[in-house]
Amino acid sequence: MKFKISLLFLLALQVAWAETSTDSIPKNLPSDETQKIEVQKSEPKKAGILSSLNPVEEDEAIHRGNVFAGATLFLLQGSSDDETLNVIFGDIYEADGYTFTVEGFGGYFIRDAMALGMRAGFSRTHLDIDFSLLDDIANVSQHRKYESNGFFLQPLLKNYLKVFDSKNVYFFNETSLTVEYSYGISQTDDREDISKTRTNSWTFKFGINPGLSIMVLDRFAFESSVGLLGLSSTWMDVEENGKSRSEVVYNIVNFKINLLALDFSLVYFF
Repeated sequence: MKFKISLLFLLALQVAWAETSTDSIPKNLPSDETQKIEVQKSEPKKAGILSSLNPVEEDEAIHRGNVFAGATLFLLQGSSDDETLNVIFGDIYEADGYTFTVEGFGGYFIRDAMALGMRAGFSRTHLDIDFSLLDDIANVSQHRKYESNGFFLQPLLKNYLKVFDSKNVYFFNETSLTVEYSYGISQTDDREDISKTRTNSWTFKFGINPGLSIMVLDRFAFESSVGLLGLSSTWMDVEENGKSRSEVVYNIVNFKINLLALDFSLVYFF
């Protein structure tokens, strides 16, 4: 008997709660406002970062219809001292080299926080080294020079993520497809013969690069990104001493974070 009374009591409480929840909507509200409240109650709560991003306001840099442009410069240079540098397997008598890349990019926001764009750039590498290896065994002594130049075009899709309710900090992801052409020449002098090798190559890359954008001034941002996923294919034509020729094809798949692909850029929105 007590069990039945308890069930009836719980049922009564449930009915009363349902009535109070439906009666919580004021009677004097217009029918359209009542419908909005009822729709809001019926909608499930969204979960996840991507489904709960903050809306982009009209005066923000990443608003639909805006344009962005920027530039990136990378330089790595090194040289040895006048003294001989001792390494594990030999000596480096003289070494000098550099590599640099300069590129420009821009894009148009086809919708809020989503832009289509293009990146183009030029790279150059130079190396001049005089060394000897395995003096006690093979006595390999050579003077090598290497130079290469490359050009690339990179159409891209850039998605900004407004995770915080701020107009100064955004996360983003850049998806791109790169087409690159490069040519180079290498010369080796072993004090007896001089050999030259010329290379011409085409490279196609697909990459995903997440990053962070920080507005340091009005419409002026500093951006940094890192390589997360990379797929590349290269076709190379090799010519040695103007006589023999060969072709080399290789593919690279990278599913890990590549800190060597860390990129820094200055971007202006207008």
